[in-house]
Amino acid sequence: MNGNRRLAPVSPASTPLASRPTLAHTHLMTTMEWLEALSYLVTIIALPFGIWVFIKEQQKERMNDDEELYLQLSDEYSKFLRLVLTNADLHLMTQAAPAAPFNADQIERRNILFELLISIFERAYILVYEDHMSRQAARLWQTWEDYMRYWCRRSDFRGLLANLLEGEDPDFQNYITRIAEEEARKLQ
Repeated sequence: MNGNRRLAPVSPASTPLASRPTLAHTHLMTTMEWLEALSYLVTIIALPFGIWVFIKEQQKERMNDDEELYLQLSDEYSKFLRLVLTNADLHLMTQAAPAAPFNADQIERRNILFELLISIFERAYILVYEDHMSRQAARLWQTWEDYMRYWCRRSDFRGLLANLLEGEDPDFQNYITRIAEEEARKLQ
């Protein structure tokens, strides 16, 4: 007899109160569902947005670092130009040869100034130059290449370049030597 007995459907009215879902319980489930949906939203939208913001901030920081480095190097070059000004008798800012040959003191001061200049150029090359530069980095580097080209137009600078480059970075040596050769060809 027990085997053929069917269970009658249970009506909500016949279930005990403790086992019925209450309004608070239903509300709690809805809140949990909302929280879960919000967590998905954070994962889908806010997390990628946060990563994007982080990357943009890193790029901005890198750009600021590049510009700060450029300003430091520019300050060094400005100091060098002040030295050139205090040694105006060497005529380093003119392309014309001096009226009279330099004496030993003038030759030594010129050579020291050229050593300082090569040191600044090498530092700029090592810190700024890259084979594949961003647009911003290329813009900053172009100024340094212009300075190098200006000085490489001077025959006295080119004549001393091999000695000035002894012990310097090999890539820098190749770079400025190429510029010097290009500028010498333009002057012929």
